[in-house]
Amino acid sequence: MTPRSSGSRALLAGGAGLALTASLGLGLAGTADARTTGTGTARTAVDAGSTTVSPAGHAFSATLNGTATFKAGSVTVTCNVSSSVPADGSDNNRVPAAPGNVNPAGPVASALNAPTYSDCAANLPGVDVTVTTSGTWGVSMQYGSPITASLTVPKGGLVLKTTGLANCTVTAAPDTAATFPAAFTNGAPSQLVVTDAAVPVVAEGGFGCPTSATSSLFNATYDVTDVTDPASQITVGG
Repeated sequence: MTPRSSGSRALLAGGAGLALTASLGLGLAGTADARTTGTGTARTAVDAGSTTVSPAGHAFSATLNGTATFKAGSVTVTCNVSSSVPADGSDNNRVPAAPGNVNPAGPVASALNAPTYSDCAANLPGVDVTVTTSGTWGVSMQYGSPITASLTVPKGGLVLKTTGLANCTVTAAPDTAATFPAAFTNGAPSQLVVTDAAVPVVAEGGFGCPTSATSSLFNATYDVTDVTDPASQITVGG
């Protein structure tokens, strides 16, 4: 996939470190959710119940609602615009066709086109921000109360660079693909929400760059809408 980038001028003054408020990345693998029985015995996602994502075969988009955050160290970057949309000739951003949209004992996964990011700013003065994404991302959803999800960013699939008074490069998932938890809510539109998800990073640069950071916190809310039939909703059931 061709890398995509977006830039913006930093708006706020702040300290050292780097954080990105941006859209969400999405993941292919299900979470290995560990639970505890009444006897204290650990249970795993092997016990996961049935999941059905509907409508089968429909294309969907994920559009940032508000802002999202990716924070490393003490500096924050805020991106106001982000989306992942389907492309002609690709099966990404699509609910699996039946019967693949049903898993009797676990999550249902979809591949995603890399989200784009724009209208971004860092809390460092005199700094420009560029966010570049690449590769195939992914999302998996598991029905339950609440509905859970996991998001995956491929190796090196998000790179944030600042230039100007502070020069820094922050790479997410630097060594291997990274999966982190999210939540899915049925609605009109349905939403995918990431709250304080820790994503592994490597930061390289000079003054103002959080070079000691090994992870960053990501926050974002995406509206998930049906592109095939805008009158329908993408939903997760049992």
